[in-house]
Amino acid sequence: MIGRTRWAIPEGYIPETSTGPEPEMESHETICLLNAGDADAHVQVTVYFEDRDPAGPYELSVPAERTRHVQFNDFEDPEIPRGTAFASVIESDRRVVCQHTRLDSRQAENALLSTVAFPGDS
Repeated sequence: MIGRTRWAIPEGYIPETSTGPEPEMESHETICLLNAGDADAHVQVTVYFEDRDPAGPYELSVPAERTRHVQFNDFEDPEIPRGTAFASVIESDRRVVCQHTRLDSRQAENALLSTVAFPGDS
């Protein structure tokens, strides 16, 4: 089985503005989760800030043998503030692979960043 049950993304930032048609070109942060296993994965995302208490955990699931892309922009109660640096820890009851992607469309020359998150020891 591939993946880990704990991942960290030490860098996060949702730009306050976007250029281009929404929702396709809206600036965002995304976690891409792969569950290659034979059972659904139940995932919790906790978001950390420089100057306030953590937000979450936000709960979601990834069906067996599927992938799921989740935008931090869509987290509610509380909403992740735009224009604020943050980090996150992703914990799952099953092994998953986690990738981090950002679309920064504040200007017409868009920037896309993607990297595999830091895997925990579990």
